[in-house]
Amino acid sequence: MATEVKVPVLGESITEATLGEWLKKPGEAVQADEPIASLETDKVSVEVPSPVAGVMGEWAVKVGDTVEVGAMIATIEAGDGSAAAKPAAAPAAAPAATAGQQAPAQPSSDTPAALSPSVRRAVLETGVDPSNLKGTGKDGRLTKDDVLAAKPAPAPAAAPLPVAPSVAAATGRKEERVRMTRLRQTIAKRLKDAQNTAAMLTTFNDVDMTAVIEARAKYKDLFEKKHGVRLGFMGFFVKAATMALKDIPSVNASIEGDEIVYHDYADISVAVSSPGGLVVPVIRDADQMSVATIEKTIGDFGKRAKDGTLKMDEMKGGTFTISNGGVFGSLMSTPIINPPQAAVLGLHRIDERPVVVNGQVVVRPMMYLALSYDHRLIDGREAVTFLVALKNAIEDPTRILIDL
Repeated sequence: MATEVKVPVLGESITEATLGEWLKKPGEAVQADEPIASLETDKVSVEVPSPVAGVMGEWAVKVGDTVEVGAMIATIEAGDGSAAAKPAAAPAAAPAATAGQQAPAQPSSDTPAALSPSVRRAVLETGVDPSNLKGTGKDGRLTKDDVLAAKPAPAPAAAPLPVAPSVAAATGRKEERVRMTRLRQTIAKRLKDAQNTAAMLTTFNDVDMTAVIEARAKYKDLFEKKHGVRLGFMGFFVKAATMALKDIPSVNASIEGDEIVYHDYADISVAVSSPGGLVVPVIRDADQMSVATIEKTIGDFGKRAKDGTLKMDEMKGGTFTISNGGVFGSLMSTPIINPPQAAVLGLHRIDERPVVVNGQVVVRPMMYLALSYDHRLIDGREAVTFLVALKNAIEDPTRILIDL
């Protein structure tokens, strides 16, 4: 008797998703709760587990199809998969392989079920046997980089046969059309909606990073030994931002209809990269956290965004966003607000530049700061005051310690 596999509940207000990848083929053995497919929602990838143990039945939808919550996408047949594991060798009438011929290779049964979607995809693309690899991720789990590093070197290419030249080969002009993922479509829509709705404006300042760099260099080894995480710059900026938000509450507010909602807490959305695009998980109650706890949380978000294992609940809400384009080499930018938030802080790369200090020209590590804000809610004085408060805290980190 076949058991239907249906699209699970995906979260509040999310009614449909796109089938991103099948993780099991028809005829393969499946364990209860083992992921058989990966769905792409507006925010994250979600794995669909098998409700029972058995054999993977027929697929009801194709990769790229849109499916609604509760819709059937496949069936699980009764059995243990032993008969399906050797479809080519079972029939008695099948002729023996002749000399110089080999039977088709069977799919490896050693692939761990716990692999994330991005790691499974890398395994399929490279042909690497994951059972022979040592994982470098948390609790020894395999990462995409582990699989790519074990990819065998390609064999020397044989000399191509002469063919008639095509127009594309002659001109070197090629095109590739790739359908936008649901995540990329949502990002595009939300960012354009933000431009169309908010009266968006950006103000700039720069900050001398000398004190933070010196503190990091002095304490990074002790910090990592005690807390098990590297001391970066984001911990300082998140903590400094939460202090500035208390001083200028309108930057931490939002507009709902004809009302302004002020928040007495700071849930900081931190923009991180994922294989499908930029995602913004939320550090809840960041104003109550230590720098060490903030660094641990950001590190965990970054790793799970790369593996595609962030949860949708972790990306809901947020009262203020910090986007660090400096890790990619950005000198200056005008970040776009993440609705319904009223402001977003953009960080950039650190460059040594000549500045005047106490009447003397000196070289200092400087960073440009950009605050994009909704002018319907935040006026210029408040935006500039926020950036100055942030600048003061970073240039004198003692202010963060004594909440000044």
